[in-house]
Amino acid sequence: MNPEPPTRTRFVVLGVLCLLSGILYLDRICISAALGSIQADLNLSNTEASYVLMAFTLAYGLFEVPTGRWGDRFGARRVLTRISLWWSVFTALTGACMGLWSLVAVRFLFGAGEAGAFPNVARVLSRWFPDSERGRVQGVLLAASQVGGALAPFLAAVLIQGIGWRWTFAAFGCVGVVWAAGFWSWFRDDPATHPAVNAAEVEQIGQRATASATHTAIPWAAALRNPSLRMLSLLMACMSFNSYIYFSWYPKYLGAARGVAPTEAGLMASVVLAFAAAGTFTGGFVLDRVVVGGSVARRRWHGGTALFSAAAMLACALFTQHPWLAALFTALSCFAAQLAQTLWWSCAIAISGRHVGALFGLMNSVGVFGAMSSQFLVGALADWLGARGHSGRMQWDPMFYVDVGVLIVAGCLWSSFRLVTVEPPEAEPGDVRPGPTK
Repeated sequence: MNPEPPTRTRFVVLGVLCLLSGILYLDRICISAALGSIQADLNLSNTEASYVLMAFTLAYGLFEVPTGRWGDRFGARRVLTRISLWWSVFTALTGACMGLWSLVAVRFLFGAGEAGAFPNVARVLSRWFPDSERGRVQGVLLAASQVGGALAPFLAAVLIQGIGWRWTFAAFGCVGVVWAAGFWSWFRDDPATHPAVNAAEVEQIGQRATASATHTAIPWAAALRNPSLRMLSLLMACMSFNSYIYFSWYPKYLGAARGVAPTEAGLMASVVLAFAAAGTFTGGFVLDRVVVGGSVARRRWHGGTALFSAAAMLACALFTQHPWLAALFTALSCFAAQLAQTLWWSCAIAISGRHVGALFGLMNSVGVFGAMSSQFLVGALADWLGARGHSGRMQWDPMFYVDVGVLIVAGCLWSSFRLVTVEPPEAEPGDVRPGPTK
């Protein structure tokens, strides 16, 4: 009798996580298309608008590690359900705000609710997928998040034209509630306990620690001394600096600097983020086929080349006058930058061992400093230059010159990366062992 073939339930899990990632970015980025309408309705300056954007990012960073740790202790099923419900409620409440400080408060609570989503998703990937599939899976997952982000500017711009910015946020908030209900009823933290997973698939996945097995002390001293953890944290800050310009300000930039109409600006921003999605998807396949299993030099080459190319494409955009051609160069820049995103995930999971939720959350939360820096600098610099008589591209382009420099720094960091794991040798069967990899 032939043995029973393995089920493929883990790929359904991937589809469910892709929906979560897409909805997460849909709700996170839709404010970029609504920013002009919000500023006009609530009489906010560019600097005040930056406070609204930063409120989300600050809370996201503050609560990233605690929420990631909750996933390590209680399992991703509970935590991801709570995250989705929380952020959905505060997405909808954004439309009820009547002034600057109510908007800041709601967006802060929105960020607090969304924090920990990706550390807990990383935990699910580490338990449901073997190492040989991890790069492609991460690429598909991150591409799904970018697809949600790509849809957000254009979809939000169209909805705002039809129902206004307030009801647009209410509509987006409903989507996550539906996802949370389905996820809670179907998902299980341990593949072996899922009714749709047979023994052959469990064996194919490999032995993974369950939530209850990982409730151990986090080696914070060793983690903070770890050179890879410090390097990945700094890289996330640089990459977030770049990403959040497009997540937060790009439609506004297109209108104010290049004279593009709101709906067309939403479409152009969606195209840019669609290229970013293609970059994460492509990066996952490159990771599995070229990088993983090879020397650390391949990781350095992959990350450095991606970020240096992103800087070069963005510089081309700045020297281009035609809005659509500039957007195409910008899209290519985002594509190149996102090629390194799956590499970052792979390295972060590899060095974290049993404490993926907490340590991944720690490294990811450092990105908040980069994200908040760009969110604030774009608005503040535009107001400062505007007060001195500059307008159009003279008022808005300088921020992108700063971004070119940040991308070059990130390329240099990747080019000198070392892979050193945090976990002790006796941690878990099958885990990456500590020490530098040549």
